[in-house]
Amino acid sequence: MESPLNVLLVEPDYYTRYPPLGLLKLSTFHKLQGDGVTLVRGKKLIETPPERVYVTSLFTWDWKSVWDAVRYYKHLYPRAEIRLGGIYASLLPDHARLSGADVVWEGLLPQVETLLPDYSLVPTWQSSILFATRGCPRKCGFCSVPKLEGAPVAGEATVRSLIAPQHKKAVFFDNNILGLAVWRDVFQELIDLGIEVDFNQGMDARFVNDENAAMIRRMHMPFIRLAFDYAGIRAAVERAITCLNAHGIRGKRIIFYVLHNYVDDPHNFFERVRDLLSWGVAVYPMRYEPLATLEKNKYIAPGWTEQELTAVAEARRVMGFGGAFPPYKALIEKFQRARSFHDAFELRPMRRTWAVPEPILEMALEHQQEGSVRKVQKARWRREKDWRVALA
Repeated sequence: MESPLNVLLVEPDYYTRYPPLGLLKLSTFHKLQGDGVTLVRGKKLIETPPERVYVTSLFTWDWKSVWDAVRYYKHLYPRAEIRLGGIYASLLPDHARLSGADVVWEGLLPQVETLLPDYSLVPTWQSSILFATRGCPRKCGFCSVPKLEGAPVAGEATVRSLIAPQHKKAVFFDNNILGLAVWRDVFQELIDLGIEVDFNQGMDARFVNDENAAMIRRMHMPFIRLAFDYAGIRAAVERAITCLNAHGIRGKRIIFYVLHNYVDDPHNFFERVRDLLSWGVAVYPMRYEPLATLEKNKYIAPGWTEQELTAVAEARRVMGFGGAFPPYKALIEKFQRARSFHDAFELRPMRRTWAVPEPILEMALEHQQEGSVRKVQKARWRREKDWRVALA
């Protein structure tokens, strides 16, 4: 029988809204084997030297903090094996190996997929994070999911088994739940559980129909996220909104991610934003970043200029709320009167008569749009206390 390991789990010092799901699952995995586990954030000196160190990673542009963590722990504990995984490591494994990690893991860890994360490591966090499915049937060029998760497949564990008993909210990271037939079973299980639900990565508007809209209505889902990534799905987007409205889901409960700086141009983007606002839903612009970029907000697509991208960012700050454009009267009228992108995104502070819903305020946290929320609103940003407090 092998001796128990001392295992160190490290989340580098980059910004993230959520606790490190993969590391929490690894904690459960090792504790089941009798190993000792410690979770830290950034660079910390711990009392018991580890035999193994797991370092996770997030976006590719956060690579410097990942390298800092790997090199710090490699120097501090030269006998420990350093294993690096996560999104950056999976998308840029050759670059990740230059960090000095002993092992770079690409993709998922099958042995931990069905395990309940060890939330005892983040006691202030109050929601369960999970995947009911992996992968996506689409193969969008801007998306990393096919490389990270492979072919679409239903999870082997039940939803109930992946939700901690003490939690009253479940945050799903599924990338296209409606794209797999198992959505019916998942939705019914959530209806039966009666907990609050957030499908964080958004649902595919092309798959919305009366059947799933009726089940969404029965779930405790304060808001629904979808995406309008390109003009070619306009009819499907309008149909989805109409369908949701018919089932009593409307207005500020519907939030659309709107991709820009990809294969579109400013006028195309303006038309999508205008249409969504006129249909009475909130708009959350998402600037495209190449999958392998090492620096954020540097890529400028052929159809865009730096000045136009800056105009979108400034409009989100001046005219928006938490980085989003809500469907309030003044903003709808401004976009309807506009004849061009430049008319629509001309900076003019709007009268703030629309109550900003918590979903948009939480999205500001998720996507680092803190500067676009007024200080008087910050106290309402999140229900969960900052999970990092326990790691200080």
